[in-house]
Amino acid sequence: MEKLFNITLQNRKNLLNILENTPRDILLKIPKGYRNNIWWNIAHVAVTQQLLVYNLSNRPMLVPQELVDKFRKGTIPDGTTTDEEIKMIASFLLSTIERTEEDFNKGIFKEFNEYTTSAKVTLREVADAVAFNVFHEGLHLGAILSLRKALVN
Repeated sequence: MEKLFNITLQNRKNLLNILENTPRDILLKIPKGYRNNIWWNIAHVAVTQQLLVYNLSNRPMLVPQELVDKFRKGTIPDGTTTDEEIKMIASFLLSTIERTEEDFNKGIFKEFNEYTTSAKVTLREVADAVAFNVFHEGLHLGAILSLRKALVN
């Protein structure tokens, strides 16, 4: 499990770097042929990890519900954000993974609601959710890199 948390933390550092070093207009632009933007993908990753690990374990999430409602699966970006929202997501990128690892090691995830993802992977325990999250975040990092290439070239 430690390796999975390390991989996730490194991915989050990559995402934070993209968030902090990409001009706002590029973060928010949805190129032709795409359904979302770089900003939505970064925020989506942060809230989905919370849904998969904390929510499915019947634990309080570490991110506000309004962010979950705005960036969960099935949502569509509106091309806007606030400085406060960007700062909030930036602060959650690393802290939520560090806290999840601490909580996992403390054994607080005692319950888990089995869930089959849209990728047809059934999660039966919290360790499955942590492992699946690595895959999920990798997909979205790929989408972000594709979006960036479409917008910058």
